[in-house]
Amino acid sequence: MQVKKLHITYKEKTLVDIAFDINSSLALVGESGSGKSLTIKALLNMLPQEMKLALHVESDFKLIAGETIGFVPQNPFTALSPLCKIKDQFYLSEEKKRELFAQVDLDTTLLERYPPELSGGQLQRVVIAIALSNAPKLLLLDEPTTALDGQTRKNIIKLVHHLQKKMAYKLLFITHDINSAQMLCDEICVIKSGKVIEFGKMANVLQNPQDIYTKTLIESNFANRNYRQ
Repeated sequence: MQVKKLHITYKEKTLVDIAFDINSSLALVGESGSGKSLTIKALLNMLPQEMKLALHVESDFKLIAGETIGFVPQNPFTALSPLCKIKDQFYLSEEKKRELFAQVDLDTTLLERYPPELSGGQLQRVVIAIALSNAPKLLLLDEPTTALDGQTRKNIIKLVHHLQKKMAYKLLFITHDINSAQMLCDEICVIKSGKVIEFGKMANVLQNPQDIYTKTLIESNFANRNYRQ
């Protein structure tokens, strides 16, 4: 999948102007305000009406949110209605719901509970199950572990990685956390102020960053250089 052009403007000011490939799993990394969230909203066709988008994608599937694209938002606590049981948050057969819960390592008894009765990790697994319910070709993750503790964060990253191998979807991981990106993705695209600063294989970029901005991000994410070989 090649995003040949993704250009977002607001009142004639360019906010994002990037291009990137998603061969298997790509981390889109940058500080707050770099354009990460706007990029994912553009791919989901969720940009505010006042923003203008020029998007050129070459892929073997059309970008359709909820069908060919699955989406896992940042905060699982606000992603679901607190007034509905988990089983009523998505529309599939009971058998299919149980199958999905097994895939994300959740007990099916949780289908009868309400979101406030679940932990953050359980809720995020529910959201992932819903995102994968239509077997999407592309899964978008918008900093899905920000609201979770350290061990739960690692478990969610491992789960998404395992499911990608099993279901063979392409993955775009929006994050500022290079440590999590390293665990999940093969490639990395670093953006700053809506521009691509660096793109390449994850290991190559982490071990030999070419831009000072990338170096600064790495330094801020890792307290030591043990990841370097």
